[in-house]
Amino acid sequence: MDGNVLFALGLTVLAGLATGIGSLIALFTSRTNKKFLSVSLGFSAGVMIFVALVEIFFKAKDALVAELGATNGYWMTLVGFFGGMLLIGLIDRLLPSLGNPHEVKSVEAMDEGPTPAEHARLMKMGMFTALAIGIHNFPEGIATFMSAMADPSLGIAIAIAVAIHNIPEGIAVAVPIYYATGSRKRAFKLSFLSGLAEPVGAIVAFLILMPFLSDIMFGIVFAGVAGIMVFISLDQLLPAAKEFDEAHSSIYGVVAGMMVMAASLVLFSV
Repeated sequence: MDGNVLFALGLTVLAGLATGIGSLIALFTSRTNKKFLSVSLGFSAGVMIFVALVEIFFKAKDALVAELGATNGYWMTLVGFFGGMLLIGLIDRLLPSLGNPHEVKSVEAMDEGPTPAEHARLMKMGMFTALAIGIHNFPEGIATFMSAMADPSLGIAIAIAVAIHNIPEGIAVAVPIYYATGSRKRAFKLSFLSGLAEPVGAIVAFLILMPFLSDIMFGIVFAGVAGIMVFISLDQLLPAAKEFDEAHSSIYGVVAGMMVMAASLVLFSV
């Protein structure tokens, strides 16, 4: 168990700190590689949608049906699934547009600078932005950790998808913080640290949920994880991928992500 916990926590840390890669892109590049972002965001969405609906949802359903019976188990799975969607939806809804990491911004926007009217407001919002990103990343950390605890190979796939998702998110975090502080280094630091909310979410999941982790609790949490992943993909990753789209590259990324995830599930299940 200790080895599984450390492995799951390590995956969550790596996925969360990928925001730092996005910050480095914002710090050291002058142009956004739109094709790369479009394909990678689409790939991440394809992985998440496929694994959530084909693998995680049915793992949750099987666990709940075995404990509660066919009808009650299925209903409880649906409650967990849509409950996860509601949780991440409320978090995104409560975040102001400036603090929402999925309000996509490009590297080029850093050179535009705020208007005089915006400067004072952005200065006040700078630190809050990093906090808001941390709050948003919290359930993603729980999703990555719980998936890795249940199935290490599944956890690796989800961690990779979340990490890819966090790269452009890191850019989106760094841009408004740079607006507020005027410092690219501070923007990198705060954006990098905001990714630590994901391993914090994993630790909270371990401390609070693991002592009570029965088959019913596992099923509900896993169903919620599936809901969170589908919501992130449909509400955030796919629209962002389309914004950077060039010659349908985003949908090619989605299909590639699904194919890779499908192949990995087959290979690791035999």
